[in-house]
Amino acid sequence: MRHILSLSGGKDSAALAIYMRDRVPEMEYIFHDTGKELPETIDYLSRLESVLGKPIHKTTEENGDFVGFDQLLKVYGGMIPSNHRRWCTRMMKLKPFERFIGEQPCYNYVGLRADEKRDGYISHKPNITPVYPFREDGLVKADIERILEESGLGMPSYTKWGRTRSGCFFCFYQQKREWVALKEAHPHLYEEAKAYEKPGKKAETTFYWCGDESLAELERPERVEQIKREHEVARERARRKAPNKPLIQVLGGADDVYEEREGCLICQL
Repeated sequence: MRHILSLSGGKDSAALAIYMRDRVPEMEYIFHDTGKELPETIDYLSRLESVLGKPIHKTTEENGDFVGFDQLLKVYGGMIPSNHRRWCTRMMKLKPFERFIGEQPCYNYVGLRADEKRDGYISHKPNITPVYPFREDGLVKADIERILEESGLGMPSYTKWGRTRSGCFFCFYQQKREWVALKEAHPHLYEEAKAYEKPGKKAETTFYWCGDESLAELERPERVEQIKREHEVARERARRKAPNKPLIQVLGGADDVYEEREGCLICQL
C-alpha cells in the first residue's frame, strides 16, 4: 500500500505534509507543476522539502517530456480554461496524479480541515482511498497556522501581498482584487496573463480570465480603485458578521472572513 500526499503550494497541504512526516515515514510527496506557478510557490515548496527532509516529486510529465499549460493550450485551440471548461485541472492535475499512482493500491492524504464544509478530490479509481487526517483529529485553521509556525516554514509569502490561493498565477478562480494585487506584485506575470486573452480559432469569441471583463479593462486606474474600494467594503461587512475574531487578526489584516473558498481543491489545499 502506497501513501501519497499531493501538495498544492498552499498552507493546508504543506501543514498536512509536516503533520504526517513522522507519522508515516514512507509517505511520498508530489506536486503537479503546470509551469505557470507563482515564484513564491516554487520557493515555498523548496523550503518545505528542507523541512520534510525528502524530495517532492514533480508529476506533470508524460513519457519523460514536460507537459505544461502552453503545450496544452495549443491542443485546446487557444481556449483558456474557466470554471466552465476546467481542462487545466483535468489535464495538469488529475491526470498526472492518477498516472503517478498507476494501479497500485494507495492512501491519498487530503488536507481538508475539521472546520471546512466541503469535499476534497475523490478519485473514481478503486485503488485510491482518500484519508483526511485533519478532520479525523479535529484540527482547524488555527492548528494549521501553529504547525506551520512551529516548523519554521510559516505561511506562503504570496499571502503578504494579497493572494489567498495557490495555483497558477492566472487562476480564473482568483478574485478581481487578487488580479490587482498580482499586477502590483508581479506586473510581468500580469502582462503574460493578459497576452493569453485573444480570440479563439474561429475568431467568434475572445476568452477572458475574468468572465466578460478583460485584464486590459481591469487594470485601468479608475477600475483598480473601484475594485479596492469594493473589497474594503466587503471586508468590513464580513468583519461585522464575525465579531469574535481575535483582535490581532482584525488589526493585522490576517483575517480570512473574506477569503473565497471555491475552485479546484487539488490546486488550492
